[in-house]
Amino acid sequence: MASVPNAAKLFRLLNEFIVLLLGALLILLARSGRVGLPSRPAALVALGAFFVYWGLRAWARPEAQVALLQSRIRAGSLALVGILILAIPLAPLRNAAELLGLAGGVLVLRGILGMVLFVRSA
Repeated sequence: MASVPNAAKLFRLLNEFIVLLLGALLILLARSGRVGLPSRPAALVALGAFFVYWGLRAWARPEAQVALLQSRIRAGSLALVGILILAIPLAPLRNAAELLGLAGGVLVLRGILGMVLFVRSA
């Protein structure tokens, strides 16, 4: 008989689905061609630095009730998205959409992998 997932596991599954949707939104924004640098790129740099910090923190201190592979995927994807966001103000303007699309692709891939690993572990 299959075990019934508890509320925490279902919340993790919902979290992965939201990450997938966020990645799809970033890809959609990148494909629309309406991406440009903000007038104050300091906020973008701060957001990228926050994602890198969050990813490194998650890598150093994985969650106790999550498999190590899932934890590493989450941490690595956060750090990679942070690096891609940090690169947007540094790269030429014509590359901003590609970097945003790559960040979205990383989040979509993380969402799919997270859901697959959830289904395998349940």
